[in-house]
Parts: sequence; structure tokens; C-alpha cells
Amino acid sequence: MPQILIKLLAHLQADDLGMPELAALVAKDAGMTGKILTVANSSAYHRNGRQANLEQAMVALGTDMIKTLVISDSVFQTFSSFPNSGATDLRVFWKNSLTAAVLAREVARRIDYAQPEEAYLAGLLHNVGRLALLATAPKEYAFNFTARDDEDLCAVEQRTLQITHAEAGAWLIERWQLDSFLADSVLYHHEPSARLEAAHPLIRIVRVAHVLSSHANDDALVDEARALCGLGPDTPDELLGLAARQVEKAAVHLGIDLAGADDLPALPAFAPPPPVDPVQQRLSEEVRNLVLVSEVGQMFTRQQGNGGESGLLEAMTRSARILFDFENAVVLLENPTGQALVGAPVTNQQRIAEFTVPLAKGGAVAQSALDRRLGFIRRDGRPLGLAEEQLLRILGTESFVCLPLVAGARCLGVLVGGVAAWQLPACQKRERFLQAFGAQAAGALETAMSERGHARRQLAHVADEYREASRRVVHEVNNPLSIIKNYLAVLDSKLERQEPVSAELSILNEEIDRVGQLVGSLTEIQPRIEGVTPAADVAKVVDDVLRLFRTTNFIPANVEIVVSMPDDAGRVDGDPDILKQILVNLVKNAIEALSAGGGRIEIANRGHVNRERRLYLELVVSDTGPGLSRDVLANLFSAVKSTKEGPHHGLGLSIVHSLVKKLNGHIACRSGTTGTSFEILLPAHAGAGAQATQPVRALGSV
Repeated sequence: MPQILIKLLAHLQADDLGMPELAALVAKDAGMTGKILTVANSSAYHRNGRQANLEQAMVALGTDMIKTLVISDSVFQTFSSFPNSGATDLRVFWKNSLTAAVLAREVARRIDYAQPEEAYLAGLLHNVGRLALLATAPKEYAFNFTARDDEDLCAVEQRTLQITHAEAGAWLIERWQLDSFLADSVLYHHEPSARLEAAHPLIRIVRVAHVLSSHANDDALVDEARALCGLGPDTPDELLGLAARQVEKAAVHLGIDLAGADDLPALPAFAPPPPVDPVQQRLSEEVRNLVLVSEVGQMFTRQQGNGGESGLLEAMTRSARILFDFENAVVLLENPTGQALVGAPVTNQQRIAEFTVPLAKGGAVAQSALDRRLGFIRRDGRPLGLAEEQLLRILGTESFVCLPLVAGARCLGVLVGGVAAWQLPACQKRERFLQAFGAQAAGALETAMSERGHARRQLAHVADEYREASRRVVHEVNNPLSIIKNYLAVLDSKLERQEPVSAELSILNEEIDRVGQLVGSLTEIQPRIEGVTPAADVAKVVDDVLRLFRTTNFIPANVEIVVSMPDDAGRVDGDPDILKQILVNLVKNAIEALSAGGGRIEIANRGHVNRERRLYLELVVSDTGPGLSRDVLANLFSAVKSTKEGPHHGLGLSIVHSLVKKLNGHIACRSGTTGTSFEILLPAHAGAGAQATQPVRALGSV
């Protein structure tokens, strides 16, 4: 954008541009100075003698003419340098632009718009997007550059170039970063007048100028446009007469030749259809569909092995949305009795699990499943069944495609894809592709269901064998369990130092009773098989640990234990008993560290973190004790007991370390003069990431 025009607009918006300021601005541009002096000394303004200086020349011309010259000449000089503009007849283009500019300024004055020069510039630039398209695509746009400026032109531009001249012009003006609605006025000048009734005045002004300059013979269009700015019935003719005189005068002063512009015909916009062999086109489409169906089938097979049935259903709906432009998609599967279709929930679609379509009650969806034929359902005024109405609301669309999932002679269910009503004919033309997709999806789904049934039968067989073996094992289990062994090691150390062990003995008695109960219930529990991992409720385990310590009076009066646990504390993979052993050891060590001077212990759940693309739950046990020495920290998790003196020398931490590793977790220690903190990462139980109420953080290492 020329600097003189930028500064002129800034002064106009500030409303502080008098003749001295205007003269100083023009004097900085040699070309513009020459233009002003030439016009002032022309026969139209020549009086008693030639003007001796710029300011006198500008006084003779008047402020309005100077603003018109500065704005118009700056725009013409800028856009005449566009590629291909020199080789194109621009007479019609510039006449239309000047006419729109004059009309916009006059309308602005009549409705008391504060910036009439801004309106003049907006009218002058309202079709500059046509120059931009000509510069960018001269071969494709050469004919339509001179075409009639109407809605058909915009439609052809969108179809052939994927952008209209209104969008191109607005994009250019936005790059100037003006604090103005100028770009919007260019963007919306083809919008129907009814949509612009509440728009900014500049947008309405440019719409009126466009209609009067390009469609003055369309009485209905003119009446709608003039109503936008409250103009009277006779105003359009009056404005057009005024514009014709001013445009001719301005063209002479600007040195623009508009002669013969009215004789050039404005033909309708034209988009030549690409030459297409219908047979070749159909063959290409069929080959493409075959390749896509083959790829989809392979993807379903891979997904079936990785994510099971739920992962397969999610892959089916995702693929259908991509391949057929469905806005949303759900799957309804036949229930075990074969009497209804029931929603199959996938991610973010849990509500569909409660949706049921009885097959015996009729309806378009039920009929599509029973007939094993595609159904195309739309809301077109005719009454629909309740199930169809509900599906339209669930999908958030006005129509949907019902695709039966047929494997052999059995219909497993239907895939329902929501589409806009105008897309339905295109879906009907792709019926063979839809059927091929449904066959691939149904085959993969049938395999997944068969494997699920086989897995259940296997699980039942293994469970029977396990229960029988458990009855024999119950009578043979006499060895102490791991928790007893761990505490015997702790007892051994304390007895060597002649420290009291009543608390440990109490804990051991309670743990032995609990182990006895677990052993006695072995015959009733399900066996652990590959892929099935027990889960520990973190909040419950923490409560159990604190109860152990409090009931045995192991916590001194000067030690405070605080638990920071959210309402939805989460679950971790692993045996709850192992987690309990870990926390008992850490809390016991923390109490020992504070036994001399007292202090505070905190057990905190810091939520979920992501470490190396795996989700963990972070538990922290910290105390406000004196901290660990550097030597103790260096061998903190080794199997060798530390020989350092002091109540908090890390005894038993090798046990904690091994138990954390057994749970496939990680443990780290931070220690200083203000206390010690043990940070544990344990694998979050399946589904924990989706239920976590705290943000998920990312960790590289612990």
C-alpha cells in the first residue's frame, strides 16, 4: 500500500487533516505533487494565472478533489503494476470501480457516515480481487475477468479457483492491517441485502454502491439495497446521474481513458466442464473403491488384533466418517436374542449404549437390518419413527445412511452415518462402495465376536482347573507370605539395636490373619490369566495403612500425618497387598525420621503423568525430617544395609525398591535439609486416563 495513502487514511480517521497538513503530505510524493499541479493548471481550474506553488494549487482544487486524486491515483498506480494488468483491457473495470467509489462517498454523506473518504476507497477497491485473480491465474480467469459481476460469477470462481474475487480482495486489504471495516465491506459486497440489515454502515454503503454500479436495471435488487441505508425511491437515479459526471471528470484528471467502456459487452461467467470419458471415470472410481475397501479390510484385521472388539468398532466408525463424509457415525448390534438392535458404545459415545431399536416394531432402521439393504433416511416433512427421530438427534444431522453389516447369511447389526441432506444423493451413487465397506466391517466384526466367545469358554475352563488346584494348594501353603518375611527383616534390625518391636508384632498379627482369609478364599476367586491385571484402589490402600499405624499407637503425638487424596483418587495396576507393603515401609521410615523432633508426614496423590508414552499415577510420601546424608542417598536402594547412625538411615528401602519394580513402577527420592520425599510412579489401571480429574503431565524420566 502506498505510504501517502496510509498516512492520508490515518489523518482522515483522526479527523485532523487541514489544507496545510494535506499540502505537507502531498509534497513528500513527487509524482503526486506533479499530478496536483497538472490538474490545478488545467483548463478546468485555470483562472487569472498559473499557480505558483503547491499550496495555492491545492486551494484552487479544494479538499474534496485533492482527496479524490490522492486516493484514486495511489490505488491505480498500485494495482496497475499487477501482473497481466497491462495486457488486459481495464476500461470497464476502472469505470465500474470509479463509479462505485463516487456512489459510496455520496451515500456515506447522505447517511452522515463519519468517513466519506474511507467509503470512497472501499468502493474503489470493492472489486480489486478480480485483478488479484487475473494476476494469479491469467489463463483460467481471463474470460471471467470481463464477465458480468453477479452471483454466477462468484459460483464459477469458487468452482474453478476455490476462491471468489470478494474473498481475494478482502485478503489483500487485510494485509494492510487497517483499523477499519474496509476488508469486511469488500468481502460481503455480494451478500444478499437481507443479511446485511444490521451490518456496519461501511458494509451496507459498499453493498449499495455495488448494486447501483453493476445492477442498476434490476429494480428489485436496487430497492432492497437502497433500503439498507434508508434512501428514498428517487435517490438511486439522482446518485447515478451525479456519479456519471464525477467519474468522467475524475478520469480526465487522472489520465485514465474510459472511452468506449460502455460498448464492451459483459457476458455471463463461464466454467468449461472438463472433458471426461464417463466410462473411464466410472472405471477409475470402481478401481479406487476396490483399493480402498482392500486397505480398509487390512486395517480392520490389524485393529482387531490390537484393540479387540471395542477398538474395531471405533475403527469402523472413524473409517466411515472419512470415506463417506459422515458427520458422525454409530453402530447398532443385534442383541443375543436377535430381537433388537442395541447401541455399541465407543469413545465419546457412551449414551448410545442405552439406545435400542426393536426389530419387530418396524421403522426404517429395523427394516434395513431385516432386509439387509441400504437405507437412506431424511427429515423431509414426512413422519418418522421414534427410533429414527432419536438417531437424527444423537447424530446431530438432518439425514442419515443405514448400512447393514452382513456376514454370510447373518446381519450382525447396522452402521448409521449422519450426513447433511444435500449429501444424500452422493451417498446413493456410492451404494456399491458402501456395501463393500459393510461386508469388510461385518467380516472383521464376526471374527472378533467369535474370538471373544472362544476366549470366554477358555477362561471358564481355566477357572475350573484353577479352582480344583486351589483346593489342594490351600492345605499345603505353610510358608510365610512375603509381607511376613519383609517385617521379619525389619524386626531383626530393631532387635539388634534393642528397640521396641510391639508395633511391628501387632502389624504382623493382623497381616497373618488377613493372609489366612485370602488363602481360605482362593477357591472362590477367578484365576489371573495373561492380559488380566488386578487393580489397587489407591485411596482404600492408604486408608488401610493409616489404620494399621493408628490402631497400634505407632504414631508419636508430635508427628502429624496428612493425606492429600482427590475424590477420584484412581486405581493402579497391581496387587493391593504389595502397594500396602510399600506404603507401610515408607511411612514407618518417615515416622522414625521425625521421632526426635516431631514434624509432618504427607501422603499425596499427584494425579496422572505420562512417561515414555505410558500412563502412571504418581504417589508421594514426604516428611519434614532432617533429610538423608549424601552417603545414604548414594546407596539408598541397595540390598546392603547402611551402617550410618541415626533413626532414618534407609533400612528396608531395598525391599520397597524391589516391590515397586514388581509392580512395573518407578521410585525416586529427593532429600534435603527440609525433609525427604519418595516419589512413586505406578502404572495406571486401564481407563484411568479417561477418568482422571487432574491434568495429565508429561515426564521424561523420574
